[in-house]
Amino acid sequence: MRIFISTGEVSGDLQGSLLIVAMKRQAAAAGLQLEIVALGGERMAEAGATILGDTSGIGSMGLVESLPYILPTLRVQRQAIAFLKQNPPDLVVLIDYMGPNLGIGTYMQKHLPQVPVVYYIAPQEWVWSVSLRNTARIVGFTDKLLAIFPEEARYFSDNGAKVSWVGHPLVDRMQNAPSREAARAKLGITPEQTAIALLPASRNQEIKYLLPVIFAAAQTIQTKLPEVHFWIPLSLEVYRQPIEAAIERYGLRASVVSGQQKEVFAAADFAITKSGTVNLELALLNVPQVVVYRLNPITVWIARKILKGSIPFASPPNLVVMKPIVPEFLQEQATPENITQAAMELLLNPERRQQTLTDYQEMRQCLGEVGVCDRAAQEILQMLPSLRV
Repeated sequence: MRIFISTGEVSGDLQGSLLIVAMKRQAAAAGLQLEIVALGGERMAEAGATILGDTSGIGSMGLVESLPYILPTLRVQRQAIAFLKQNPPDLVVLIDYMGPNLGIGTYMQKHLPQVPVVYYIAPQEWVWSVSLRNTARIVGFTDKLLAIFPEEARYFSDNGAKVSWVGHPLVDRMQNAPSREAARAKLGITPEQTAIALLPASRNQEIKYLLPVIFAAAQTIQTKLPEVHFWIPLSLEVYRQPIEAAIERYGLRASVVSGQQKEVFAAADFAITKSGTVNLELALLNVPQVVVYRLNPITVWIARKILKGSIPFASPPNLVVMKPIVPEFLQEQATPENITQAAMELLLNPERRQQTLTDYQEMRQCLGEVGVCDRAAQEILQMLPSLRV
């Protein structure tokens, strides 16, 4: 049975790889052979997918920010549609990655309506939708939507989708995270050292908009805490050079590591991070954090003045429970001073730190039980024509 999966960016590649492993495991148990062709990245390739186009570095957040990626996005979208036309699959799975996946889903609806389409981890329309147009398109071409957040499930169900809430896949991924002691030993972090994770970028635009404010805050924190050392896990190797150059420019005591993200997260006392999936990973490992995000000012002006958009929260931990578990500094609020003040409070105030850990426990209850990827894989495989009841 041929399954086509479409996703993009670093986080999509991670989620796709976890899903592929679970699907292959369940298919083997059922005596079913799967051929998986995908838009994705290295992690999905390692999990057993044939990668039609590498999309792990193609992606952006915002209107102006997306302009450099229009042609690469259209190119991979056309590539995918050409493949689907020549090699109709038995099933299509879309993971986040709204722009290309809206196009692929619409193509499937028009030209291959007999092929089931599953949307796993839908775009966050439920958070920032300024119109119901995209929601209607997603509901229109999706045969089943697998939600990872309770609020996401409610939103799409209310708008007519057939929805199953499976829980968040990071619940599974964090099961095999190392202990704090083992992680600190592996990284050579001494007991008296304060380890702070810095996560400035998994997209090119974030090097420009986030890295300077995060590193400026780190520079101030370093003057206040002589025992601090910063750890920066690379999301993509291409960011090593600009990050290492910035470390030197800001005079930070910092280590850049590749392939050891789980160890850095497990070892960290605290994190200053961009908004994204990493916020949940840190929360599941009980690491207090400050979340930062900035977009091109033109994007923000259009969103506020023309689209009249607003978001309740940006980071997943806050979105899960719809309350401010972790401090968020967005756009004009994302200043080194604000970041430093919030960081020092979480690092030095035991009550504030404990409140964060208590809130993390509440959030954890809303992410579902272990076995998320297997539940998602089961739901998907049941949509295959040969297995449908």
